[in-house]
Amino acid sequence: MRTFKIHDMESAPAASKPLLERSIKGFGVIPNLHGVMAEAPAVLDAYQQLHVLFQQTSFDADELTVVWQTINVEHQCHYCVPAHAAIASMMKVSPALTQALRQAGPMPTAKLQALHDTTLAIIRDRGVLGAEQLEPFYAAGYGQQQLLEIVLGVAQKVMSNYINHLAATPLDERFASFA
Repeated sequence: MRTFKIHDMESAPAASKPLLERSIKGFGVIPNLHGVMAEAPAVLDAYQQLHVLFQQTSFDADELTVVWQTINVEHQCHYCVPAHAAIASMMKVSPALTQALRQAGPMPTAKLQALHDTTLAIIRDRGVLGAEQLEPFYAAGYGQQQLLEIVLGVAQKVMSNYINHLAATPLDERFASFA
């Protein structure tokens, strides 16, 4: 099997260099995932855009974390689970919420439980959900906008989770304490 290159500013294709500069600006370094994605500039660009767009949804920090980590844990992503635990910490998300997500435990509120359950159903059932699956989500106060926003989060995480599986992306040192 071929090893995926983790690009830096020197080795990256020309079209990826401004994207990696964006990574440095946002993270202070080039995360290994971004270094892998740099091999295909369109992939890195799409991923960065999806990340920004998902953060601009109606979800707060706890809800963003629930969607991201529900997907990461379900996909068993060795890289994204600790990376998003670190991101959640930076976003001031309760460590108890992060731990519950990592251990597939109950969420601290009924509303977050409905978000978690609906996100799982979307992944597992490939978006084919019946009224009985959606009713608790709507009853918790979410609407069609949030349902569509979950799909945006799924699109982002499918990219990173699957690429990390294909590339066996090594965990960045800065995320190691969250492994």
